[in-house]
Amino acid sequence: MRTVELTIPCGKIKGVETDDCLEFRGIKYANAGRWEYPVQVEQWDGVYDATYHKDCSYQRRAFEDDEVCNAFYHNEFRRGSSFTYSEDCFYLGIQTPKFVEKAPVIIYIHGGSFTGGSYNEDHINGRELTRNGIIFCAMNYRLGPYGFCAHPDLKDKDGICGNYGLYDQYIAIKWIRDNIAAFGGDPDNITIMGQSAGAMSVDIHLTNEMCKGWFRRAYMMSGAALQRKILKPYTVEKMKKFWDAVCEKAECQNMAQLKSVDPEKLYYAWFDAQKQFKFSMPYTFPVYDGKLLRKETFTMNNIPDIPYIIGMTTNDMIPFGLEITNKSWAKKAYSIGSPCYLYDFDRDLPGDDKGTWHCCDMLYVFSTLGISWRPFEEDDYKLSKIMNKMLCNFARTGNPNCDGLPYWEANWQKVMRLNKECELVNWETKKIFMNTVTGKGTSI
Repeated sequence: MRTVELTIPCGKIKGVETDDCLEFRGIKYANAGRWEYPVQVEQWDGVYDATYHKDCSYQRRAFEDDEVCNAFYHNEFRRGSSFTYSEDCFYLGIQTPKFVEKAPVIIYIHGGSFTGGSYNEDHINGRELTRNGIIFCAMNYRLGPYGFCAHPDLKDKDGICGNYGLYDQYIAIKWIRDNIAAFGGDPDNITIMGQSAGAMSVDIHLTNEMCKGWFRRAYMMSGAALQRKILKPYTVEKMKKFWDAVCEKAECQNMAQLKSVDPEKLYYAWFDAQKQFKFSMPYTFPVYDGKLLRKETFTMNNIPDIPYIIGMTTNDMIPFGLEITNKSWAKKAYSIGSPCYLYDFDRDLPGDDKGTWHCCDMLYVFSTLGISWRPFEEDDYKLSKIMNKMLCNFARTGNPNCDGLPYWEANWQKVMRLNKECELVNWETKKIFMNTVTGKGTSI
């Protein structure tokens, strides 16, 4: 293994030199205890070893066989890979071209329903981006009961609590802005990007007053405006009954006792409590905390004037709902003069009958088809090259148009259909609606 050493504002750091780029793995960006807000790491002693990936957040696969409890996605993204888990999961990764200055920066937030995932899963990789002069950054953050607990008894002196995982993301973004110039990046040229819960996180940070003006562009995959329009956050007070149920499951009298229970016991108390609620998902999502995420600012009437790419897959989670939210965002962007480029990924993946399942477009945009068991064809590799190039162009200029695509107009009424032949078309609403009502839209 060839290594490289840099001096950054935090101190000296050692990373890995590959043939294509420099990789810095598992950089510690913050510290915090359970249900405490993160404090940014600003300096360390000696040379920080960033030659290997470190812990991601506890999640179901930390306690059970991932091949059983998450069989489909394990087979797609994690076969043969190993991960370590902790509540102390404040780590990020950076991949950068060699010998660059003021390069465009992409900061990526991984998905997983705010309950699972990690930044270094096999399908999330920025090496192809670095070949086109782009720096790629991604972070781990606290998930599930460790990152998205909210109960009135936890409020601080300012009345704030909850969304610890979102604050982790915010501090990771701040750390990158403070240090990225030393890696060759331009802190004033950041594209924030995410998929699913990561896209929902991006959406939230676009109206996070603490990072106002930090982002030059935004790319949201399968999650734009979902919480603004459909799954609106709950208040901390509304979360009380759920977390009281978690306390009961954990045999705790109050939140103070719950704060100190074993991580596995906390996880299963939280997991079991969900079964008591008919629609439990909003209880595991971000909440209106009064600071980072505020009801009065997190609306469709308050989006930044920057360029956007917003995408979905034809068989996505709730494809008809995503069509509505994507069009709503683009229509609002159009009204304020911001270009918004919409796409519908419509290439059925070979190897089975799952179609264009939720998350499959990530393999293409990151050009990580090679990690998959699927018998991809020449057309798949061609499409992947186009999608990676459109991301690079967007990060560099705010316009995704590139060779292999017909002219892509920023327009809420038309969508770029990404398939063997890419076309700018009117929305196929009937098809997408039928995919939704017949159950073909699925998260697997």
